[in-house]
Amino acid sequence: MVSTIPEELFNRDGAIYMGARRDPTGCTVGLFGVPYDGTTSFRPGTRFGPAAIRQVSDGLETYDPQLDTDLDDIAYCDLGAVEISFGAPEPVVVATREATNAVMDLGLKPLMLGGEHSISSGAVAAVASHHPDLVLLQLDAHADLRDHWLGGRHSHACAMRRCLEVLPSQELLQLAIRSGTREEFSELHRQQRLVSLEQLPRRLAAIAGRPLYLTVDLDWFDPAVMPGTGTPEPGGFDWVDFARLIDLLQGQNLVAADVVELAPGLDNSGCSSVLAAKVVRSLLIKLAGC
Repeated sequence: MVSTIPEELFNRDGAIYMGARRDPTGCTVGLFGVPYDGTTSFRPGTRFGPAAIRQVSDGLETYDPQLDTDLDDIAYCDLGAVEISFGAPEPVVVATREATNAVMDLGLKPLMLGGEHSISSGAVAAVASHHPDLVLLQLDAHADLRDHWLGGRHSHACAMRRCLEVLPSQELLQLAIRSGTREEFSELHRQQRLVSLEQLPRRLAAIAGRPLYLTVDLDWFDPAVMPGTGTPEPGGFDWVDFARLIDLLQGQNLVAADVVELAPGLDNSGCSSVLAAKVVRSLLIKLAGC
């Protein structure tokens, strides 16, 4: 286990998530951003998501009444943004994997801010290398099971397909997916990956104690409460539903998470960024074991 941050991996300029430290010493959770949206197929702008979440986070209280925990009571650090080259996604996925490994080598649980969903496969690969029996839980409007999209295999529309390729357990729970191709939905049902909120307690009970990675594509939320995302899909969820999920994670072995697909420029009110920052607050507390 190392004790210093690999300076070549992270750019530490700019805003910091509320209450976070820069020094990882003594921390349990390491937050970092990957500002990339190179495969966006509809509305761009998710590369600005990590910075926006940090910038608005000070507008929230540090105390979470649902979890009865204050961020002041936990130790977490904000390591900055992964240094990436804009262009093809493959080098970004590699850089994300290296950065996630570096965070885990510091003894921290990683919480990644995106950026688009294509980056998640790099983080999942790193976490799975430390936890071979890792289970992946996906919150998303879209199945993301295409093998390729618009000529690329690392499109954000292929995010879960690429994650499955680096997930030894092949255990993926896709929560209340509501958009995809006929072939994707056939696979969801055939593999019993599609899980409703009502079914989730039973499915989580079956994996109790196993390491869990939660990937949150913010378009899981309804566009009425999350308009600031690149591929909005009507029929989604609100904060009450997410809060219910957080309650269901009580006792689960959450070892890593990501929050992706915030495009702050698409919501002039700024409410989408605040919602994303509140999601991050809940996940920081859960990753800290509270």
